[in-house]
This record gives sequence, structure tokens and C-alpha cells, in this order.
Amino acid sequence: MYNIKFNSYIPQPEPAKADRIVAAHYYAAWKYGAAKVHGGFNDLAEEYPDRTPLMGYYDEENPEVCDWEIKWAAEHGINCFIYCWYRKKENMGKPVTVEDLRCPHGLHEALFNAKFQKHMKFALMFETSIRWCGTDETDMIENLMPFWMENYFKRENYLVIDNKPVLFVYNYRLESCFKSVETQKETFNKCREYAKKHGFDGMIFASSDVASTNANYQEQISRGYDFTFGYSAGYRAPYDFYENEDDIVDKQCEKFISQLEIDEMRFIPTASCFSDPTPRFTQHWIDLGCKYREWSNIWYLSPMKFKELLKRLKKISDSLPEGAWGKKIIMIDNWNEWDEGHFVAPSHKFGFKYLQAIREALTECNNLPDYIAPHDQGFTGYNKSWKTPDFSEFCSDKLK
Repeated sequence: MYNIKFNSYIPQPEPAKADRIVAAHYYAAWKYGAAKVHGGFNDLAEEYPDRTPLMGYYDEENPEVCDWEIKWAAEHGINCFIYCWYRKKENMGKPVTVEDLRCPHGLHEALFNAKFQKHMKFALMFETSIRWCGTDETDMIENLMPFWMENYFKRENYLVIDNKPVLFVYNYRLESCFKSVETQKETFNKCREYAKKHGFDGMIFASSDVASTNANYQEQISRGYDFTFGYSAGYRAPYDFYENEDDIVDKQCEKFISQLEIDEMRFIPTASCFSDPTPRFTQHWIDLGCKYREWSNIWYLSPMKFKELLKRLKKISDSLPEGAWGKKIIMIDNWNEWDEGHFVAPSHKFGFKYLQAIREALTECNNLPDYIAPHDQGFTGYNKSWKTPDFSEFCSDKLK
């Protein structure tokens, strides 16, 4: 009974209750032509069919696609998406518009027009690697903050804690951006004052650093950051195709514990499900200067072991003192890094199994998720751009 539409729209989400922010990193690169540095789903079409999303390849700018993602995420305990936010290099020192951004569609076209957006908090992760645009003390106050305030921070579902919007920063040193460590902290404090003028009680800045040492930690404080997160758990397997799942779980927990030993108040846990960037081991990526093959050994946690990891990280964070950031937020690596090879979104290969692990480890399991593929309910037409057509014959018995 495929392609028979039983509902006029996607069934309403029934979110699972979690006692903390469960935030999944979100890489919005799945609009045709948006990523620039890679070909999106077309890079996966011929050799990596197991990485087909549950809804088939999709045009990510479509708000209905976003509503499916919100439904699936919220029903399994994920209540916040952290969007990678990029500014084009030539926009440095200039007022910001949506046209000056890389991959803005995930927010401006999809999420902001999604019917279910009230069920999902969101936040920005400011990407400042050398390929993209950084900032400086003048640009941040005169250009970035006005754009962020009006387009994001004031939205009802932006991540605000203690009446302070949270900004995640990838590459916490903001290389070549500020004149000094002190200048960066002064600029962050000016951002906090700017936020107060718009009705907030300041801002919260989070720094990315999975390999944190005491020296790095002290530097982050000097630069004005409030807490530290990871885009991944920071785990590196000892050799290719590493299969010792117990060791992988242990090492991710040990990484978090080692951070807490530096300061138990400032670090939050990030749980990684697997790492397999094989599609980026190509000549195309080598020509771009990427060296994934040199540092990315391949490893997988089964969904069952991923659930064990989540339970252990939660137990560690539950034991922290009141007010510790690790008690407030846990990060999931990653919602949709389809080609880089770490994702929990429903897929051809894993169905909902990683999401089920999150729900069972981190929520009250107070709901009954809909385990349906869009095509089972007659929802089609999400792919108008990519090589591979809609995957309209997905077997529902694989989903559970």
C-alpha cells in the first residue's frame, strides 16, 4: 500500500521528554550546489547506497523535509539542532545578508518555514576555519551581532539559557581574527552588552575543543568562553576498521572524564556513533587539501553499544555538581553528516536504531514514535535535484 496518502500532512510530533538539552550537530549541505566543496548526495549515489536517508535523497531547503526531521528527532529526545553557520570570505567587514552565507537554506528556507519548528530549539555554530570568513572586534559588533540578533537570537525557538542566547564557536581561537586573546574577550563582553540592550541578560559563548589540556582550558577562559563542547567525542581509533566496541565506549567516556578532571563545571559530553569518512578519501578531496585518510581510521558502534555509551555519559554527568554545564547539555555527533560518515538520522542502513538508542538512554520514553517512512504514507517528491530518484520502495519491516 505504498504511495497512498493517509494524511494531508505529516503526523504531528509527540516529543519524548528529556531532563536536559539533547543537541545534535546539523550540517546543512544537502541543497543541490550549496556545499561547493563537495557534490552532496551525488557523491554517494553510485558507491554508497547504504547511506541513503530514509526519505531518499532530498532537497534540504524544503520545509516539509525539515518537518520530518523535527518529528523524528523530537520523538527520540533530540530537542535542539546546532546548525553550522558559515559566512563567505568576501563578506568580511561588511553588513551581512542571507546571500552572504554558505548553506543558509537549512535555517532560512527550511526550519523557519517548517510547521513543526516550535518542537525544535536551534543554535548557531559559527564556523571560522580559514576557508570561511572570520571576524574581528569591529566586524563582530557592527555586522555579525545585528544580523544574529534580528534573524536568530530573537526567535522563540533559539537556544537561550538563563535569558542568554548561546553561540557555539568552531575554532575557538578564531585564528587571525583578533589582535590578541584580551581583544577577543573584550569583544565577547561587548557582545554580551549588546544582547542586554535587546532584552537579554547577556550571551553565552561555547568553545570547540575535544583535545583540551589545562593550557587550552586556561586560554579559553582568557578568550571569554563559558563552556567547552566537541563536534565529535574526539575519539581516534588506533587503526583502520577498528572493531573493539567496548574499547571505543571506554575511550569516549575516558575522554570526557579527563576533561572533567581539568574543570568539572565547564565541559559537556559529546557522544559519537561511528566514524567512516570513506567517501572523502577520493582524489577530489585530496586536491582540496583534505587529509582525511591520514587521521580518520574507521570505526562503528552498534546502536546497542551507542545506547550503552549514552547511558554511561549521562551517569557521569548526573554526578556533577549543580550548575555544571555537563549536567545541562549532551551533544550528539551527528544528525546528518552523510558523506563525512557520522549520522543518527534515519537511514537505509540503520533505520531508526540510533535514534531509538538516544530515546531509551536519555528520555522518559513517555511517547510512542511513528516508525513510518514518508513513502509508506504517500509523501513523495522530496528529490528534484539529485541523481538518484526518490526511494519509494523502502521496506517498512527494516525500520525497527
